[in-house]
Amino acid sequence: MEQKVLHGIGSLVPRGAFAVLLLLLFFFSSFTSTEAYDPLDPTGNITIKWDVISWTPDGYLAVVTMYNFQQYRHIQSPGWSLGWTWAKKEVIWNMMGSQTTEQGDCSKFKAGIPHCCKKDPTVVDLLPGTPYNQQIANCCKGGVLNSWGQDPSSAVSSFQISVGSAGTTNKTVKLPKNFTLKAPGPGYTCGPAKVVKPTTFITSDKRRTTQAMMTWNITCTYSQFLAQKTPSCCVSLSSFYNDTVVNCPTCTCGCQNKTESGSCVEPNSPHLASVVSSSSAKGANTPLVQCTSHMCPIRVHWHVKLNYKEYWRVKITITNFNYRMNYSQWNLVVQHPNLDNITQLFSFQYKSLTPYEGLNDTSMLWGIKFYNDFLSSAGPLGNVQSEILLRKDKSTFTFDKGWAFPRRIYFNGDNCVMPPPDAYPWLPNAKNIEDIIYSLGALYLSLLHQLVKDKVLLIVKNA
Repeated sequence: MEQKVLHGIGSLVPRGAFAVLLLLLFFFSSFTSTEAYDPLDPTGNITIKWDVISWTPDGYLAVVTMYNFQQYRHIQSPGWSLGWTWAKKEVIWNMMGSQTTEQGDCSKFKAGIPHCCKKDPTVVDLLPGTPYNQQIANCCKGGVLNSWGQDPSSAVSSFQISVGSAGTTNKTVKLPKNFTLKAPGPGYTCGPAKVVKPTTFITSDKRRTTQAMMTWNITCTYSQFLAQKTPSCCVSLSSFYNDTVVNCPTCTCGCQNKTESGSCVEPNSPHLASVVSSSSAKGANTPLVQCTSHMCPIRVHWHVKLNYKEYWRVKITITNFNYRMNYSQWNLVVQHPNLDNITQLFSFQYKSLTPYEGLNDTSMLWGIKFYNDFLSSAGPLGNVQSEILLRKDKSTFTFDKGWAFPRRIYFNGDNCVMPPPDAYPWLPNAKNIEDIIYSLGALYLSLLHQLVKDKVLLIVKNA
């Protein structure tokens, strides 16, 4: 039967073309995408470096370091978890600065029980306050990693691992495979481990350089589509020149009548406190949001506030509608053509991002430490705000056709849903302006007429 089918196909398609078709089918069926692309951070990734420091009788001692090279996407509490599959029958004898979540079956070991015997271990960071004899540099932050653009010094995490039942030379060591990174949920895809040039280290006195016996890297990239099925934030707009307030699109992150029972709470509910406390057992990763038309955990509001001769002013407000989540070290990324000319920023920190040479229209904003870098859960304190003063570029500046509103906004690295452009608050058209001027003129004449009338009556009365 198979020969007949192939013969039939061959009669319709030349054999050479058929061979090419089979090759293409094989290529696309075997291709697995391990990368994601962010246009505002095209080179952003998390790189995991595995340095073999020394050999042991049955394996090696390694230091594993995680670098968050993403400009604005960080890992918040409850932190990262790193997993992989051993290539052979390796075990983990001990660890410093981290631990595996499960020990696995170590029953075959009579003495000297390993830390972990699982074929596919999962490693998590230790918590702050861990005893010093269990720490190494850059460990014990509870898995929290800042973004590289926000604070490079806290964008690194490390742990030490002693591996047994493994190779003891560069030729006999087998690289782990199937790396996974959760931060804390899904979203990251990790490529295969690749052997690279051994890392070099400088001694504390800076007079000697040593190098790792062997080094391999793993690169993990983020995709918002893998992380969540629905958006996590939205944008609303308003301006001084139009009374219209453009709210987040309805059902942006879900609909009240379609979401699961108990997934949103009315802010004036008398049982609000009990509902929030009883739902905490479900975990902070599942949002419990305030009931709104958009049902998003985060809303960013952009208000065009004032217009001066050479400047204009914008107010930004970030509101947290999630009762289960506090956002520490939050950040906001905004794309707008006038952000290349920020004159003053109030109560936020600012950094210009230039993902492409010659293009300076993207800025990262975040809170001031110990002042507003912590965004509380939904409630009276669940918002932060600031204002930006921008200098006008006379060649491009206009309030017409929604130009004053942002092109794109990210909160904590996730793209927020913008309202449709045709809903933006626009300048009143020429007819409306004429009507306003006519109305003001009529009002002025009426007031003037009344003033003259009162003056005449006063003169007559005094006469």
